[in-house]
Amino acid sequence: MENRLKGKTALITGAGSGIGEACARTLASAGCHLLLAGRRAEKLERLARELEEKEAVAVVVLPLDVSDRNAVERTLAPALERHTVDILINNAGLALGLEPLDHGQVEHWERMIDTNVKGLLYVTRLVMAQMRERDHGHILNLGSIAGEVAYPGGNVYCATKAAVHMLGDAMNVDAMGTRIRVATLAPGAVDTEFSDIRFEGDRAKRDAVYAGYEPLTARDIADLALYILNTPEHVNIQYVRIMPTAQRNPYLLHRKES
Repeated sequence: MENRLKGKTALITGAGSGIGEACARTLASAGCHLLLAGRRAEKLERLARELEEKEAVAVVVLPLDVSDRNAVERTLAPALERHTVDILINNAGLALGLEPLDHGQVEHWERMIDTNVKGLLYVTRLVMAQMRERDHGHILNLGSIAGEVAYPGGNVYCATKAAVHMLGDAMNVDAMGTRIRVATLAPGAVDTEFSDIRFEGDRAKRDAVYAGYEPLTARDIADLALYILNTPEHVNIQYVRIMPTAQRNPYLLHRKES
């Protein structure tokens, strides 16, 4: 496949682990320069040094929490004055808890909404404005099968991912008449730190999510992201769902008996 990404610059949020880190590695191997945004600065710095040495690309670390509007504007706006972003991967997101709505923790709701929805808006507003000025850019939003089908205990998380999906559609509408492309990638079960965060480090609950079948990996998602982002400019893949073979929808998951 022709490499159309070499020399471009990608901004990835939530780049310190999981899908964000996998996307950073995959894009760097394709010759992309990187802006890595996330809360864990030390981890991002280690990743940046590794990729600069291994892949000979330029990597800039942007320590920030996307849910903090002031931090986003304070950190990202100056970075956009120094760097041109060709690709934005809105990956930062999380799920917390599995309680029914009437037993949910408001603090969990606010953190999910602030990160998954408002954080995406804060970052995209700045980057998309630069892309519009250049009449060029590609935005990839990380959605979820949870944005299509609600599952027990998913309530607010599912609502945030449904919002991400709708925002992807709206961004495509807003980009009408430009060369800005917008894609939403919606995975099923992926084995990352996602469940560690959801269950606040409870290893037994985390392992139970992936027991008896082979889930997707962060690398699987990054490989698909690479394909989407590497398409010719006249191709706009707007929505893709990716599932492990064992999972046909959120409720149909074939687990082998141990």
